[in-house]
Amino acid sequence: MKNVLKSGLVAALFLLGTLNATHAEEFSAKVIAVMDGDTVLILRGNKQIKVRLAGIDAPEKAQAFGESSTQSLTELMLNKYVNVNSQAVDDYGRLVASITVGELNVNHEQVQRGMAWGSSRSKGKALLALHNDAKKAKRGLWAQTDPMPPREWRKVHAAPRQQYVAQHSICGSKRYCSQMDSCEEANFYLSHCNARSLDKNRDGVPCEHLCPAKR
Repeated sequence: MKNVLKSGLVAALFLLGTLNATHAEEFSAKVIAVMDGDTVLILRGNKQIKVRLAGIDAPEKAQAFGESSTQSLTELMLNKYVNVNSQAVDDYGRLVASITVGELNVNHEQVQRGMAWGSSRSKGKALLALHNDAKKAKRGLWAQTDPMPPREWRKVHAAPRQQYVAQHSICGSKRYCSQMDSCEEANFYLSHCNARSLDKNRDGVPCEHLCPAKR
């Protein structure tokens, strides 16, 4: 019996290690959409992956500085090739990762700019130090008298889980070419989100000004 239990424990630990290893990898990808101040959509090969920046929490879009945080991340990453160091997958199916653009750690930069909170639960003390420095300097959201942490804001403005999942799903609310930032993003919304308004002439090519038809 002891041998059976021991074998089962070893197998379970091996499986757990395998699952963790699946999500712990480093790779390059292109950012094709910015969802908010701490979440982006990347293109790896032909696969779109939603990524949550590890160790930070940006204001929700409806919060003060929510749009500013989103714009900051857009300037840092949109349509750029980045290096993704993945760590896990969260409850909403998003890859949790640290992202760098060249030598710039984007997770750190958002916190340093005062565009996100640095989590005290994150590994290492770098994010917490940047958080405290931005707060002391009153940068970004810290210019407010008493900014509410996103986790507290979400409690006050609680929504049903299904609604939260829908808001944080791969398909956002974009439906028009004027809202698209790249050909890759337009193709994604057309093929995966049923955004038919992007292809008015029904030729399979969305937003001709972004995606010129092949001749």
